[in-house]
Amino acid sequence: MANDRRNAPLFWSVIVGVVLADIVTKAIAVYALVPARIPRQVIGEYLRFTLVYNPGAAFGLRLGDYSRWIFTALTIGALYILARLYRTTRPDDWPRTLALGLVCAGAIGNLIDRLRSPLGVVDFIDVGIGPDLRWWTFNLADIAVSTGAFLLAWVLWGEEKAEGVAASQVSSKPNEF
Repeated sequence: MANDRRNAPLFWSVIVGVVLADIVTKAIAVYALVPARIPRQVIGEYLRFTLVYNPGAAFGLRLGDYSRWIFTALTIGALYILARLYRTTRPDDWPRTLALGLVCAGAIGNLIDRLRSPLGVVDFIDVGIGPDLRWWTFNLADIAVSTGAFLLAWVLWGEEKAEGVAASQVSSKPNEF
């Protein structure tokens, strides 16, 4: 079940495309949304652009003064696991390849920010209703990670379900002599 490189064009084009789009949009946000923390309405109160720096992880999770380095190490570990999953992906399994590419790209995009600046990851997409019902501010890398993780969970669940059906069919066959 080893990947024979037929998945490589999809996997690498997703990674390169998402990482480049993430870098460019973050650079634009840092340039155009100064000063930080001042919302700019795009679609009323529903969609705003607000520059913030997240020194922690998703949803503002922080682990003290060493958050930057802890999350850097966790990201590198996650990328290693994702690379192993990619290497075991069947050549024709484009949904799993796409999912892994999205998660890797998002992780790389945010990792670049963590390594580049002690301020943290650049976030700027601000969605919600009014001032009180708002989601955490996020970026394109976060969208890629979330979308890829959802797709990967769905794909892996489908694989597990298919393996369970195959195993039950094998065990229900009568012994033949």
